[in-house]
Amino acid sequence: MRTVLLASLRTHTRRYVSALLAVGIAVAFVVVTDALASSARGGLTGEVGQPYEKGDLVVTGGSLSSWMTNAGTEAVLAHAEEQGDSAVPLAQTWTSVSRADGTSLAPQASVGTWSTDPDLVWQTLVEGRGASAPDEAVVDASRARANDVAIGDEVVVGDGGGDVTLTVVGLADGTTMQSSALWTPFETLRGLEGWWAETVTYAVDDGDVAAAADAIAALGDDGEVADEGEVVGPLTTYAPAEVADQRLQQANQQVDVIAMVVLLFAAIAAVVSVMVIANTFSILFAQRQRDLALLRCVGATRRQVRRSVRVEALAVGVLASLVGIGLGAAVGYAGVAALRASVDFPLGAVDPSPVWWGAAFAGGVLTTVVSAWLPTRTATRVSPLAALRPEAAPSVRTTAGRVRIALGVLVLGAGAAGLAAAVAVEDMVVMVLGGTLFFAGVVLLGPVLVPAVLRAVGLVLRRTGPSVRIAGDNAVRNPRRTAATTASLLIGVTLTTAVLTGMASARAATDVELDAQYPVDVAVSAEDAPVDAALSDRLVALPGVEASVVVPGGQVALASVPDPDLDGVPADELWSTDALAVMAPGAVDDPAVLDDVVRGDRATAEPGDGEIVIPVELAGAAALADRVEVSTPRGSVTLDATYGSGAWGTAALVSPATLEALVGGDVAPYATWLRVDDDADVDDLLADVDAVVAGSGAVATASIEQRGWIDLQLDVVVVAVVGLLGIGVLIALVGIGNTLGLSVLERSRENALLRALGLTRRQLRRTLAAEGALLSVVATLIGTAVGVLFAVVGLRVMVQPSIPDAALVLPWDQLAAVVLVSALAGLAACVLPARRAARTAPAAGLSLD
Repeated sequence: MRTVLLASLRTHTRRYVSALLAVGIAVAFVVVTDALASSARGGLTGEVGQPYEKGDLVVTGGSLSSWMTNAGTEAVLAHAEEQGDSAVPLAQTWTSVSRADGTSLAPQASVGTWSTDPDLVWQTLVEGRGASAPDEAVVDASRARANDVAIGDEVVVGDGGGDVTLTVVGLADGTTMQSSALWTPFETLRGLEGWWAETVTYAVDDGDVAAAADAIAALGDDGEVADEGEVVGPLTTYAPAEVADQRLQQANQQVDVIAMVVLLFAAIAAVVSVMVIANTFSILFAQRQRDLALLRCVGATRRQVRRSVRVEALAVGVLASLVGIGLGAAVGYAGVAALRASVDFPLGAVDPSPVWWGAAFAGGVLTTVVSAWLPTRTATRVSPLAALRPEAAPSVRTTAGRVRIALGVLVLGAGAAGLAAAVAVEDMVVMVLGGTLFFAGVVLLGPVLVPAVLRAVGLVLRRTGPSVRIAGDNAVRNPRRTAATTASLLIGVTLTTAVLTGMASARAATDVELDAQYPVDVAVSAEDAPVDAALSDRLVALPGVEASVVVPGGQVALASVPDPDLDGVPADELWSTDALAVMAPGAVDDPAVLDDVVRGDRATAEPGDGEIVIPVELAGAAALADRVEVSTPRGSVTLDATYGSGAWGTAALVSPATLEALVGGDVAPYATWLRVDDDADVDDLLADVDAVVAGSGAVATASIEQRGWIDLQLDVVVVAVVGLLGIGVLIALVGIGNTLGLSVLERSRENALLRALGLTRRQLRRTLAAEGALLSVVATLIGTAVGVLFAVVGLRVMVQPSIPDAALVLPWDQLAAVVLVSALAGLAACVLPARRAARTAPAAGLSLD
């Protein structure tokens, strides 16, 4: 049988090409995803771990999630000095920062530590030099640009008598996770109030890291009071890489998101590959049934034949997996290099995981062998004489077909019940289980469902010519093969449609919520004073401002009205203020301008008469009274109170009539609202706003920054998911091309007969192209319908509990693009099979056995 095996591999090499492609792409997908994931993880870990990477040890307060006590920090620094080692705390405090002339740069800003040991400096110096003396500071480069701070300027850090004057000697960049407005040596920072240290980065001078770790651990007193009367607390040391990994997991809520994404889409690619490869082997063994029967007739046992074809599958799997590993490595390394050169995102070097690559190789081999297992049993179960007879037309009206249909109906019903239950109980786990069963039912009913839709589509297109009629008849000739061919594409289209529709619906609902939560892109106001007209003019003139409005208002005193619900709240916690700005957006000269500035319904900015909308950030948790008393020189007025976000600024909202009743003619500009152009550079604009507002006493509330971050995350999710699902669709299209290619070989005599009866080469190519397009379009139509259903259920289960008014939004343009791309891809998949069929002369085709 070894000779037969080798001969079979040589003879049927061309038929195995599509299986090699399917397995190779699936394996390459896993390898590429691992390369991208390792690069992204390395970049994020490097970003998070940058403050620790130059040390030999990182000292923490007992565990990775525990901060240091101040006494513990001092103890570690004293030990390092005694041993001749180097140590720098990752410490900071929040305090005011101003210029030497008294101009405020920030009422509250983070001040961090700059290492006086150049070997432990983790920040990236942009300009100048590092701080080496207690009276020196390095300023964050973006803060310096926004506030017009230059090297050589003096800044005052601290409040009251504890402030210090520092000279700016350099500009630097921190990281996304660790940044400060400015950095100064720890000797200076420890003199400011409220400082604390997260960790201490420790560099060992003599290289005996283990001994240093033991000595540092011995410094801890496990919470007992030290001789100086301060608690040192337990001290523990970790390797810098351990701390970086833990901080990254903390940022991801203790979930390795990247690994989960890799697993999810690797599983999708594996499922699609199994379907494609199983269909490939089913067709191959069906075509070779006469060959296998002849082997049985000349003495080969069923076991020998089965072993021979399974070894063929094993050989194909090994070769395809090796090709996939090589292809994936090449694409992964090249892709990461291209991204690092073109994308402003922290990407590290590719760190291939032997486990992932080994799993990808083993998975490719196993997938191929498992996919060939059942087709092999089916092919060798038929008796030799039966296999040598002419093959009967395939039909689903067999006992096995009836069992499959009955099982499909049961599974589909169970899946529908599961989806209904998921909507009722709003449980995502139930939704996933129900969706899986429902889709499994659709696949099981494929031999009935897919041909029915093909016939319906064929009836619509029959009048377009003989090529389409023949293609429609050929497509439904073997229902099981047609269903298996479309099943793999069905998975990709269903998931893609569900994601696109679900994300469009969630995006629309989220936009409504964002409009309500962040109605104004940038609001500049002061709590107790009007906004200077010159300041407003400078803000309005900034590049990137699309529209603006100056909102009139006045100043009042406010207190919550006694409320039985607040009887248990201490009086000093009840809200009361002698200086609160109120403003009336509806009192602007042209209220229609509000439509250009306010996102969403402008009515949210126009309370009714006798009402007041108070920023909840000003009110406090104990002051959410339903009614408040507003006091002005004209008297006191009791208003109905509601509480909103501070996106409007630091002033409360009232109606024009209420503002007139409160302040009369004592009206002044109390806020400037800005609408940012969609194409504007938000970072540059906000830096300009900060520079304009600095020192004015006003405060800029930039909602556009938070909104932009949410929009960016949604865009990244959509692009990433659709891109990864595209790999599954690509594998499915390989399956369609494979089926058509094998069908050309199977129907060689039939195609030759059609040519002999007058069908031209062009018409034959059109027939096969139409068949591929029909299969793709029908799979896409069914997948779109199922995907929209899944999106509806997902909306009800995942979105509406948080956003009750969320409605289904069908992205018609994107769904049409899915259908068009699938049809074009189906056409592309049949180019080579059609060319091969058209090249065969009628006489040569009729002579084939």
